[in-house]
This record gives sequence, structure tokens and C-alpha cells, in this order.
Amino acid sequence: MKQRSVYLADAAAACVLEKLPEHACGFIEDALEGIGEHWYATTLDRIKVVRQDLRKWDSLPEVRVLDERLYDWHTTVNSLSG
Repeated sequence: MKQRSVYLADAAAACVLEKLPEHACGFIEDALEGIGEHWYATTLDRIKVVRQDLRKWDSLPEVRVLDERLYDWHTTVNSLSG
């Protein structure tokens, strides 16, 4: 399961390179689902990189939804580690 989440994050990165931000967001959503069930810090690191690469598409609804989801993740992780 952990490797599947890494694969999904990597697929999202490939979508960014191909200028398919909507597809990238879909893969990231699936990767977040995976680490919600089986935590893997490596996946979250890769997700962060993909999100940075999506900056030029910040105005897309899919990216804004992803930001909301990531904000929830960061809040959860920070509360667990703090």
C-alpha cells in the first residue's frame, strides 16, 4: 500500500510535466487517501514537491480543492507531532 501511494505521487509529477494539472490533482488525492490508511512520510514529501510544481495552476478549482485537503493534512500532522 505504501508503494502505491509513492507511485501515485510520481504519476502526479509526470502529469505536471505533461501539463495535465487536473490529472495530477487526481493522483495526489488518491495518494493522500493511501497515506491516510498507511502513513508514509516519503509520499508526503513527494506530494509537497508536486504541489510546488502546480503553482502556475493555482487558479484551477482542482488545485484549490487540493490545497484545502493539504491544509487539513498539515494541521493533522502538526497536531500529532506538537
